[in-house]
Amino acid sequence: MKKKLIAAATAVIALSLAACTTPTSTPSGGAGDVLTIGLITKFPVDFYDTMVDAAKAWDAAEPGAQVIYAQGKSGTDDEGEIAAIQSMITQGVDAIAITPTSPNVMGDLQKAVDAGIPVILIDNDIPDWAGKTAVVATDNFAGGQLAGTWLADNLPAGTKLGVLQGVLGNPSLDDRVSGMLDTLGDKAEVVATTPTDCDQTKGLNAAQDMLTAHPDLTAIYSACGPPLTGALEAIKSSGRTIITVGFDASPDEVASIAAGIESASVAQFPAKMGSLGVQAAFDAAQKKKVEAKIDTGTEMVTKDNVAKFQ
Repeated sequence: MKKKLIAAATAVIALSLAACTTPTSTPSGGAGDVLTIGLITKFPVDFYDTMVDAAKAWDAAEPGAQVIYAQGKSGTDDEGEIAAIQSMITQGVDAIAITPTSPNVMGDLQKAVDAGIPVILIDNDIPDWAGKTAVVATDNFAGGQLAGTWLADNLPAGTKLGVLQGVLGNPSLDDRVSGMLDTLGDKAEVVATTPTDCDQTKGLNAAQDMLTAHPDLTAIYSACGPPLTGALEAIKSSGRTIITVGFDASPDEVASIAAGIESASVAQFPAKMGSLGVQAAFDAAQKKKVEAKIDTGTEMVTKDNVAKFQ
């Protein structure tokens, strides 16, 4: 029977820890043990909420595991994630699954590995870190290529394109842009690129600047969902018609596509990331073989297939 866990008081300001239960014995992975998996996600938005909900459903169906949760305040909250990692090491979890904010959390993740705690990266990779057990994520470059192909097939000749980048230096988010450019080819001229940290307000401000600076702008591509939602507000205020393509197919984006406000978006599958991520962590804690890369897939969402994503 799973015992109640009191979350360690070491969790800090930037974090919200949801404490659940601890193992019934020391972390050994032996028969009869309940293994504790720590799941750390970036910040509270629909994408990560869906991921956490899937992890909770997996947890409810797996009597041999207990998942505890922590979450930062933003997509760049390195300090919050580091505090969560340190707290989970202190609590003696058997494995950690994390959506890393940046390579800045690598040092503390290595401390977890050095303490015998395997680490599964979800959604984002840290390419230069050899300590990870596996990466459970979208192939973001392939997803970007999907977006670039759609744009190339649907943009009018002479299109001026603005790009809302994500968090600069984040490999997954950078891949979404480079993948898009790879298949866009010469079908459009990129006239503006602005980092947004995947923030809706920053997306709104960046789009306003683009629309002002480029009266002939005809399309916007966003590497994440929230900035695109902000851009749609700016476009509405401008009274202009702009082709828009996002990445995430968040509920807000799906609703906008269904309403004919947003043109398209690359769908990820955060529920699969959540369930496959904690499963991989559970397997690693039991010293089972885990594939180094687990691709959770992408699909283009347009007005033609939006109903299946609603």
